[in-house]
Amino acid sequence: MRCPACRREHRYEPPSLPCPCGAQLRVPLLRGGVPVQVRFRSWEDSWVSMRCPHCGRNDQWPQPEFTCDCGATVRMPVDRAPKLQSAGPRTTRPAEAARPYTTAVPPLAPPEPAAGPGPARALRPPFRPRPVRTPQDAVLTAARYLQWLGFEDLELTSGQERDSTTLLGGRMVARVDTWSEPADVKAVECLWLETLHGEQVAAAMFTVSGYSRQATVRGEQLLVALFTLDAAGIPQPSNGAAEALMETGWTS
Repeated sequence: MRCPACRREHRYEPPSLPCPCGAQLRVPLLRGGVPVQVRFRSWEDSWVSMRCPHCGRNDQWPQPEFTCDCGATVRMPVDRAPKLQSAGPRTTRPAEAARPYTTAVPPLAPPEPAAGPGPARALRPPFRPRPVRTPQDAVLTAARYLQWLGFEDLELTSGQERDSTTLLGGRMVARVDTWSEPADVKAVECLWLETLHGEQVAAAMFTVSGYSRQATVRGEQLLVALFTLDAAGIPQPSNGAAEALMETGWTS
């Protein structure tokens, strides 16, 4: 596929996502379709309605997207005629899949060692994403991801800046921004100011609409880890501080 912004070619495969019945599925791409650049994001446009070939369940699934090296978010064309493609066998029993997700941050097993300055933890198991369909899903995904990195003692509070939630822990302060526009410099700087109350406090920000160029530069200067949550629930690092947090458990 070719990026519509810079014309760079990419190889892309839709992520595997779990159906409530336990089947692993992929949204089928339209052969010969034209990808488009996402300039303005809304929750409605980020989802496609399709049917599971295993259980027949009709549900909303994330539109396949990727971020090009030029910074553009590219949405792939979807073949809406067939059902979802199976990506593997069922992994859970239907009775287990029927249990609703809770709004509390679920504990991860086995528990991870505390994060902090030091070498990468090679024994950390893979992060298991869940689709982000609502702002509440985005908050839960960010909390689970930070917990996966080793930040266990997180408390959720409503943010004062637009549609945001703050995750506060002993060594981490994070903000989850579910606004439909990219986060700006002010949001990054306000988050950084909240780290000044402690000596060893890292900062991370999660958005569903990305960041302005100025916000990305400022986040790098202030060592604020910037992540973008895609519809599949996979946090994508948007600056070097985010990559450092993923590798070492710290932003510097």
